This record gives sequence, structure tokens and C-alpha cells, in this order.
Amino acid sequence: MSIQKIVVGLDIGTTKICAIVGRASEYGKVEIIGIGKVPSNGGVTRGVVSNIDRTVAAITEAVKMAEEVANVNIKNVQVGIAGAHISSLQHRGMLIRNDSEKEVTQSDLDKLEADMYKLAVKPGDKILHVIPQDYMVDDEPGIIDPIGMSGVKLEGNFHIITGQITAAKNIYKCVEKTGLKVSDLTLEPLASAMSVLSPEEMEAGIVLVDIGGGTTDVAIFHENVIRHTAIIPYGGNIITEDIKEGCNVMKNHAEALKTKFGSALASEAAENEIITIPGLKGREPKEVSVKNLARIIQARLQEILELVYFEVKSSGLEKKLAGGIVLTGGGSLLKHITHLASLVTGLDARVGYPNEHLSKGFVDEVKSPIYATGIGLVMKGLSDAMFTENLVRTETISEEPTMDDAKKDKARFKLFNVDVIKKWLTDDKEFSDFD
Repeated sequence: MSIQKIVVGLDIGTTKICAIVGRASEYGKVEIIGIGKVPSNGGVTRGVVSNIDRTVAAITEAVKMAEEVANVNIKNVQVGIAGAHISSLQHRGMLIRNDSEKEVTQSDLDKLEADMYKLAVKPGDKILHVIPQDYMVDDEPGIIDPIGMSGVKLEGNFHIITGQITAAKNIYKCVEKTGLKVSDLTLEPLASAMSVLSPEEMEAGIVLVDIGGGTTDVAIFHENVIRHTAIIPYGGNIITEDIKEGCNVMKNHAEALKTKFGSALASEAAENEIITIPGLKGREPKEVSVKNLARIIQARLQEILELVYFEVKSSGLEKKLAGGIVLTGGGSLLKHITHLASLVTGLDARVGYPNEHLSKGFVDEVKSPIYATGIGLVMKGLSDAMFTENLVRTETISEEPTMDDAKKDKARFKLFNVDVIKKWLTDDKEFSDFD
């Protein structure tokens, strides 16, 4: 058994739990060598674990599938976190330096950033990420990298993301009950952004909208820095519920109607097209109008996109988003969704596929937007060079990268500065005590 530099992304979603096994190729892209996907089976509600046993069972099954396909023994996973409990705020910190002649160093920036973790947040919440925006040296604003400058007063603007401690604890508990360890916990929209956005788009200004089953995640980038994040507690599942009630059909039929015949624009649906679905035992088949189906979908999706537009306006960057909107996640597969997004927000829209960063391997299987978060988690692990000892069962995989290659891959994958939340384990003793 040889040790390979392999990263496993574990996407614990409302509708599915997906384990993706990947590694860095020699060209700095991601080679997917295995995948396992199973339904969540009610274990996750709106991005938050609501049933430990069901979630553990689903994780175990998904990881086992991925292990068999990739021929690896998985020990460590990169996990995403989302849910309506996630919130963000902007805060400015200040550091008075003793010697104005000494240059600003990385330790000064680290100290300023560490102070942000001491901010008071809501009871039960913890700071997940502290992301620098820009700095000010002796009242000179708009400095991206102040290292090497001289000055007494160093100030920094930070984007701070918080979440519930209990939500993270439950994720750790579920993963550890399967015999695995969490290498890192990352906000899901940050992971999705790594897989579907380009550095040019993040510099120009862009809105990432990840429409999942239980939530819609929003992340706004400008000048290569994340400026605003939000989690909207509505996703594809609520559209399915609307169809179920509006058309008076079973939930599985409602989901099938949405995915196979659904449209985000009622004006694009055929007037006289009818779908016939099986009736309950002993009852006549039911007929559903495609036009009526589209009206139901458009009404709810328009509400979600209006909430996205509210977040765009709240960020203050509405006029600085040359890249427009990138829609990803399972909800982005609805027909004509980009047209509706443009109508609601006034911004150009496209669907984001995680193809650009993939090399060989299971490209065809994972090139759908529903795998954007999982692939982003793999990329996040590779960018941090957090290569873990996941063991390859056979020598069927091509030659592994050297440590020099790993350093190059880290540089290639480093798209933006995102902190990890290891502090949760070190600052809070009870956090690691799940028994």
C-alpha cells in the first residue's frame, strides 16, 4: 500500500451526500479518480444536520462507493458547511506600532487578523472565516498589500463570517462516527466559487449563486477578494413543495416534473402541452399543464432571485459587477434560469460548470453544476497543500506528484485568501469532545 497525495471533498447537502476523490495533475488541474453519491434521506435540512444516524449512514455509503471506485482507503475529508445560521459582517481593526521606521511585516497583519477572532458575536455563534479586504497605513486608504511600508497606525477592513457552533459540532460528530477525520471545514459558497469562477471574473466583480436543495448560497467577489456572503433559506426543495401542492401530486412526481419538464420562464412554455402522470392505485392518471408548471416554478424562483438581488444591493457593489451572475448547484439546471436571473437583477448571467479546472478522470460524471461544491472542496484541500494519508489500494493510478509539484499546485490553486477554522478545535475545548 503506497501513500498518495489525495484529497477527498465531502459535500453534505440537503438532497445528496457526495464524496469526490481527487488529486493534482502535473498541469495544475484536478484529476478526479472516484466519486460516491447517495441521497441524504432526510438527515440534512436546509444545509444543517437534523438527524445524526441518517447522515452517518449516508456518509458511510457515499465514502464506501468512492473508495471502491478510486481504490483508496479514505481517512480524511474536506467538508463544507452552509445553512441559514451563516451570517457575515464587515469590521475594521487597528494596530498602533511602536516604531514608525520599521517596515510593516506579515506578523503585523497576522496580529491584526487574530484580533478579529476576539470580536463579540451572537451567543452560540463562532467566527468561521476572517477575510482581509484592504488596509490603511497612516490614513492612506486602499492598500492591498502593506508589507514593506512604514507607518505607525495600521488599519484593516475585514469580512467576517460566523456560524453556529452546534451546527459545526454536528458535522464533526457525523464524520467522526464514520471513522473519518475532518481535515478542514469550509464555507460552501467559497468552495463552489473555486470550482466555477475564474480569477478574471473575481477581479472584475461577480456574484456566485449556488442554488442547492435546501439553501441558496450567495458570494460576491470584487478585485479578487470576497466582499459579501449570505445564505438564503430557500432552494430547490421548496420549488418541489410548491409543485406538489399546486398540482396536487406526490412529492416524487413533483420532483420529476421539475427536473424533466420545468422552466423558469412561463412565457417560454408551450400553451397546449400536457403531461400525464400515473394516478394512485385505482385512480385515473393525472394531467398537468406545462404552462401551469412553469408559472409555479417561476413564482418561487423569482422570489429567491429577488432575495439574491437584495444581497447584491446590500453589498454596495451593484454597479461594480462587470462579471454579472454565475448560477450553479442543482437549481441552476432549470431551463431559462439565466434569462430570469437577468430580468430580476439586470445583470448578465451564466450557468457555472466545474469543467475548467478538471483534467482527466471522471470528468463526464462530475461536470454538472450539482458537483461544484464537492470539486471546490477538493481544490481547497489541494490549494492548502493539506495532503492527507489516504491510502491507495493498488498501483493503478499514474505517477504521483513530487513535493515540488505539490508546491507548484498550491500556487496554481491559490485563488483567494480564505482562513480555516482550526481555531474551533484549539480555542474551544468542548468542541472536540463529542462523547
